[in-house]
Amino acid sequence: MNKLIGNAVVGQSGGPTAAINATLGGVIRGALSGAGKDCIRTLYGMKNGVEGLLAENLVDLSALFAGDEKKLLELAHTPAAAPGSWRKKLPVPGADNAVYEKLLAIFRKYDIRYFFYIGGNDSMDTVAKLSAYTKNQNYEMRIMGVPKTIDNDLLATDHTPGFGSAAKYIATSMAEIIRDCAVYTVPAVTIVEIMGRDAGWLTASAGIGLALGLPTPDFIYLPERAFDKAQFFADVRAALSRHPNVVIAVSEGVRFADGTYVCEGFGSAHVDVFGHKQLSGTGKALEYAVKDEIGCKVRSVELNILQRCASHIASATDIEESLGIGAAAVDAAVSGVSRQMMIFVRESTDPYRIRIESSDVSKIANGIRTVPENFINPQGNHITKECAAYLLPLIRGESAPAYRDGMPVFFTIS
Repeated sequence: MNKLIGNAVVGQSGGPTAAINATLGGVIRGALSGAGKDCIRTLYGMKNGVEGLLAENLVDLSALFAGDEKKLLELAHTPAAAPGSWRKKLPVPGADNAVYEKLLAIFRKYDIRYFFYIGGNDSMDTVAKLSAYTKNQNYEMRIMGVPKTIDNDLLATDHTPGFGSAAKYIATSMAEIIRDCAVYTVPAVTIVEIMGRDAGWLTASAGIGLALGLPTPDFIYLPERAFDKAQFFADVRAALSRHPNVVIAVSEGVRFADGTYVCEGFGSAHVDVFGHKQLSGTGKALEYAVKDEIGCKVRSVELNILQRCASHIASATDIEESLGIGAAAVDAAVSGVSRQMMIFVRESTDPYRIRIESSDVSKIANGIRTVPENFINPQGNHITKECAAYLLPLIRGESAPAYRDGMPVFFTIS
């Protein structure tokens, strides 16, 4: 493979995470050192993903971070998407080439030969489409997908950067909620709604304590299993007969057997620009249902965006792996790899060990990796010890941001 010399651009897309900027930091580190430095003259950052690229709204990351590891580490511990994000899909090449023609003109103008896109399923769709178009136009360029999503639902990879920190926040929050609820003797049910439209990985993380013999929610309901209202009420009644305080974790995307979302009956599901239903109100819907059916005290809690931005309790494993996979994407690209997404391959769970490889992005884009059957108990209302053992290594270690006068120090890309 010939040595390709030119400039590079990196962007973020989709929902942010507590570790997405660590992945960006890894790309920056890779571009400023080793083989990356030999091939990449300048690394530009897109402001708000492809939207910013189309507007030529770029920031010189090479100049911003040159020789400043302190800045890079501040960035790595900053939540949300520091250069901004974008939530749209590119059109199908051939059906509408105007946007691709503009992008290619920008690539030529800035001599962009490397393109790194940090994101989830829809972002990998962008990588696949842009790869196909530039190849068709005979423009020599290496385009790489770098995974990011708290949903942990990308195909081919053992897990995704950002998930470990979200899982740590959820597992910790559930442990705290369980203790808080246990102080009273009045019968009560607490329902905690957790993100997860089609895959229940985040909600499953509520049960990580199972691997350590710690208390976990009484029930965990995932979208991988059809939700049975009658069985749900039977579960709650049985738990209340054993102890007065019942805690439940439920995915926002749980559905009845006919495919209807539990929350839809309450008019709370809306559709985003990708055609995905934006769900909220599942916990509230179940709160009303339990109150009507059983009559005890009920409350619902929605963790919402705290799941993706709680950098104060980030997983050290997640931050370190995110930095590593970002740098690995640069190393792979300068070595000749393109049209691939970087992935984690788990070699061992105990002791935990992974390696970083890459996989054909066209086989990953728009796919969904759901929680497997052996990770869900036969009753469909909790996870198995095998699932908890898989999850536990991903939340290990603490990696909080630096603090000044009691407040966290975050990095801003202006």
